[in-house]
Amino acid sequence: MLEKAESGIKKAIDHLELEFSKLQAGRANPAMVEDIMIESYGSMQPIKNTATVGLLDAQTLTIKPWDRSIIHAIAKAITDAGMGLNPQTMADSVMIKIPALTEERRRDIVKIAKKLTEEAKVSMRNARQDSLKAIKKAEDDKEISEDQARDYEDALQKLVDQGNKKTEELLKIKETDIMKV
Repeated sequence: MLEKAESGIKKAIDHLELEFSKLQAGRANPAMVEDIMIESYGSMQPIKNTATVGLLDAQTLTIKPWDRSIIHAIAKAITDAGMGLNPQTMADSVMIKIPALTEERRRDIVKIAKKLTEEAKVSMRNARQDSLKAIKKAEDDKEISEDQARDYEDALQKLVDQGNKKTEELLKIKETDIMKV
């Protein structure tokens, strides 16, 4: 009965970690651009499906498309993504120099991280609600006793509390990482 909630909480935390990996913290990270969608062969695809994304150094990303004809589409998609990145097209690749972060930009990124954390918590609360409904239904259908229902609810709350604690820890680590000059 709690497996669904446990799965939902784990998915929320995994998604939060993925989103945090995409946040720019002054260092180049391939995850920042891998999922940006580009027009390629008549359909929209993420960059990671059409090119190799790598690091040239700690501040520079390099994107080498498998087909040179989409270099400009990649550069345009990155510019249009609104991440403040300025791609430079080369003969067979796209280079992106990650700018140093200003104090104001760091604060903005921390706000985004807090918003992502709150979204993860909402997702966990939704998973809890679904499980509470299932517990209530099982109790109403006399599948479980009142005491068992209470035990399930207590265990469910512990799962949610652990998930919330984990998201707060992740936020604290990310916030420290972002604010570090």
